[in-house]
Amino acid sequence: MSGFDSAHFRTVLGHFATGVTVITAAGSDGPVGFTIGSFVSVSLDPPLVGFLPQKTSSTWPPMAQSGAFCVNVLAAEQGELCWRFAKETDDKFAGVDWEPAPVTGAPRLTGAVAWIDCTIEAVSDAGDHIFVLGRVHDLAAGEGDPQLFFRGKLGTFVQQ
Repeated sequence: MSGFDSAHFRTVLGHFATGVTVITAAGSDGPVGFTIGSFVSVSLDPPLVGFLPQKTSSTWPPMAQSGAFCVNVLAAEQGELCWRFAKETDDKFAGVDWEPAPVTGAPRLTGAVAWIDCTIEAVSDAGDHIFVLGRVHDLAAGEGDPQLFFRGKLGTFVQQ
C-alpha cells in the first residue's frame, strides 16, 4: 500500500496488550524455540491454536520439520526468557530448565503458567509472516500470573 506508515501501524497496535509465549520444538539438532506474542486460540472442536512466526525466522524451519510444537505461556517472573528466546542465537536453551511435553516431546519450560502440546495441522502465507495452525493433544495450567507485553515493554496483570 503506497504511503502506508508501518511505524505508526506498529505503534498503534502496540497498545493492544498480548500474552507472551515461547513456542518450542524438538529439532533434529536439539531443542529450538522463539518468543511469540501472536498466539491465538482458534477452535474448541477440534481443539486448534495458532501463531505467526516471521518468514525470516531461522528457528521456524527446524520447528516445521519436527511437525510439532509446545506453547509455553510465560509467567510474570519469566521476563528474561522472553528476551532470550526473542533473539536469533544458538544457545537459547543454555541453563533453561525444561522437560519433554507428553505427546510430542517438544520442550515444556519449567515455571510457565500454562503449556499446550500440539502437532502442526496447516501452514499458510500471511504477509511477512506465516500462520501456523496446530492441533492440541495435551495441555495444562498452573498457578501464577502471566507475562504481558504492552507498548514495547513487559508487565504483569493486576485484577481489579
